[in-house]
Amino acid sequence: MNQNQNVFIMDHPLIQHKISLLRNKETGPKQFRELISELAMLMCYEASRDMKLKDVKIETPVGEADSKVLSGRKAAIVSILRAGEGMVSGLLKLIPAAKVGHIGLYRDPETLKPTEYYCKLPSEINERLVFVIDPMLATGGTAVDAISQIKKRGAKDIKFMCIVAAPEGLEALTKAHPDIKIYCAALDKELNDHGYIVPGLGDAGDRIFGTK
Repeated sequence: MNQNQNVFIMDHPLIQHKISLLRNKETGPKQFRELISELAMLMCYEASRDMKLKDVKIETPVGEADSKVLSGRKAAIVSILRAGEGMVSGLLKLIPAAKVGHIGLYRDPETLKPTEYYCKLPSEINERLVFVIDPMLATGGTAVDAISQIKKRGAKDIKFMCIVAAPEGLEALTKAHPDIKIYCAALDKELNDHGYIVPGLGDAGDRIFGTK
């Protein structure tokens, strides 16, 4: 477990089981997509734990019940293209009313620096709880830049969710954005010379979409 109080490394048995299937190089695109979505849903359950509630009265078939429903700011999901798209459906299963935005960045293969090429966010982003999603947190450059761009557009309450993180990426993200909460399903050993997480699970985007 990371010592930073804003970093949550999840150890739920179902999450760990599905990550093992996800890592397997024999897992094909169809199953890989299903696992990414399922993991995102399981992680969202924990990441949404502090969403606000309000008291309401509900009429059941046999009487009145004191109940609770979500209250306060609405949610937004911002997918970091393209691999983040694999996680969207999982979050929407739990928060179907959430608005979905996209931010596109590509990583220069030599400098490993991110460059933004697309950004379209839900309206009133400053009033929403924003879940920024990307399956991999490798160098951290893409996540740092994406969150910076989202903050520039007014977002204040941001959570970052990834499936697998490298220590280098986690350190970079917590240093650049110490105010956000980070949710990871697994913290791996290191990055290799090409900026890939080891042992990781390969290129998440290629495995989701069946490309090379």
